[in-house]
Amino acid sequence: MSGATTGVRLAPMTGAHADAVLGIYAAGIATGHATFQQDTPSWTEFDADHLTDHRLVALDEADAVLGWVAASPVSGRCVYAGVVECSVYVAAAARGLGVGRRLLDGLLASARSAGVWTVQAGIFPQNTASLALHAAAGFRVVGTRERLGLMGHGPLAGTWLDVVLLENRL
Repeated sequence: MSGATTGVRLAPMTGAHADAVLGIYAAGIATGHATFQQDTPSWTEFDADHLTDHRLVALDEADAVLGWVAASPVSGRCVYAGVVECSVYVAAAARGLGVGRRLLDGLLASARSAGVWTVQAGIFPQNTASLALHAAAGFRVVGTRERLGLMGHGPLAGTWLDVVLLENRL
């Protein structure tokens, strides 16, 4: 793929994208800088954990999946109905080309139109590319969960990691 996001389009994520989405997720997990998740979930688990109305894939001209973004509810309590947490993953070959930004912008537009008022993200400080991407998309740092294992966070491969908390107030 050459150039920025030329020829890239966003589409709703469906089961037809499952293998590509989970493959990109697995590659992100393997970096050790993307998630505390250590195993790739099944499509059934992934599908159940992410809001259908807020899941997008970036496709190239041949309909290959270059990346994905999805939102999950942060709580089942009604006072948090307008707050979601986002995840964005880009295939290694498509990184640095603007795909992640297109995906985040698409998610923010979808969330805004659905009445979501806050999109949150939790990112390891080592993942400087993701921190920069989120900052460029209007997210601001609201704090850091430190290595204490708060909120269900724990060690990744025997190492405790901080998580930078960001939000975009729509």
